[in-house]
Amino acid sequence: MIGFGARLHAAMASRGPLCAGIDPHPALLAAWGLSSDVDGLERFSRTVVDALAGQVAVLKPQSAFFECYGSRGIAVLERVIADARSAGALVIADVKRGDIGSTAAAYAQAYLDPSSPLFCDAMTASPYLGVGALAPLVDTALANGAGVFVLALTSNVEGRTVQHARTEDGRTVAQTVLDELAALNAGADPLGSIGAVVGATIGATGHDLSAVNGPFLAPGIGAQGATAADLRTVFGSALSAVLPSTSREVLRHGPDPVALRAAADRALAACQSVLTTV
Repeated sequence: MIGFGARLHAAMASRGPLCAGIDPHPALLAAWGLSSDVDGLERFSRTVVDALAGQVAVLKPQSAFFECYGSRGIAVLERVIADARSAGALVIADVKRGDIGSTAAAYAQAYLDPSSPLFCDAMTASPYLGVGALAPLVDTALANGAGVFVLALTSNVEGRTVQHARTEDGRTVAQTVLDELAALNAGADPLGSIGAVVGATIGATGHDLSAVNGPFLAPGIGAQGATAADLRTVFGSALSAVLPSTSREVLRHGPDPVALRAAADRALAACQSVLTTV
């Protein structure tokens, strides 16, 4: 079985290093002239998948914007995942789950087990009940050729209080997360399957990113204020493992699929100009 890290590495090489978010929040639905209901949600999501799933390496639906419509919204998410993967894109479910024991195992079954209608190539997860508590997610992912992206250094101001706090050995909480991810990815080639979420907006981190040996999901390009050039400041020698992520910067050009594809092309070109000069 080919692991997620190897599959992501290949997808980034063939399609380019870009993750396009699918964030159907009400303001975007309105900007597209769509109703803020399940019908609008489905039209928005289907347009993005049809326009981009055959082009970009990764699509990342934000689960919250589907969950808020209840079971019908989840049904749309299931179709988004299946259709995007059928068109050749990898799918990261942006769900930020984190729990312990049997609950963590149930989340793993939902998103990382091929028998589930929500099965994705990877999911996002929160480590603040302990990275070790994510073992059910990690084990299920590795058993099924999937991946997990663990929050490490996020772009929201509130995150610094926890992530930059110092542990007894002097490391920051974020560094302990990164070190545990590195241990999970030890020996993987060309890339481990357990990645880290590190915001593109945060500037120089002061943390050691080079040893993780897994992919970095880097949200924040575009509407959140980061540019492709900021990736060099944030990631330094780890640039080759970076998957930049942008949502509104591309989505605001819809509903015209040609305009969506052109916007994704521009975002990719800007990222490649930085990531291919390491």
